[in-house]
Amino acid sequence: MFKCSEVMATTSETGDRLDTRRLEAKKQTLDDAYAAPANFLEIDVVNPETHGVGKKRYTDYEVRMRTNLPVFKVKESSVRRRYSDFKWLRGELERDSKIVVPPLPGDAFKKQLPFRGDDGIFEDDFIEERRQGLEAFVNRVSGHPLAQNERCLHMFLTEPIIDKNYVPGKVRTT
Repeated sequence: MFKCSEVMATTSETGDRLDTRRLEAKKQTLDDAYAAPANFLEIDVVNPETHGVGKKRYTDYEVRMRTNLPVFKVKESSVRRRYSDFKWLRGELERDSKIVVPPLPGDAFKKQLPFRGDDGIFEDDFIEERRQGLEAFVNRVSGHPLAQNERCLHMFLTEPIIDKNYVPGKVRTT
């Protein structure tokens, strides 16, 4: 299994001998290198779609999740989320969890001004840039072990409609 190199050191303060042997690395096989990971959580933010006209126009994104983590009851899901839903998730995690929540891509207030000559927040380049930022955000958040137990994250990733009146808390595995 593992072999150790024989190295001992003496501390200068106490004169005690410390074991400083290193474990030798086990050679990795091709099966090990290309096998499915033991635990995984994959989240993609894809397929942005713009809906509505005029001031009622908005863009939403498909959030796809695949996992084998035991804390998730659903192993695969696909839901559509707006930027405001990502803001809701961030706010819930900031309020209820003990983690430092990463920032979202900006609100793009200036892109929403009515006298602009372009499509503002509905330009393809802006939508793609925001999609990438939202994907990075949700992957950073969901990669945190403490966030993985939060009800708000589970609801965000798996429920078609977010119940804003939910009871915050941890998900229990049974």
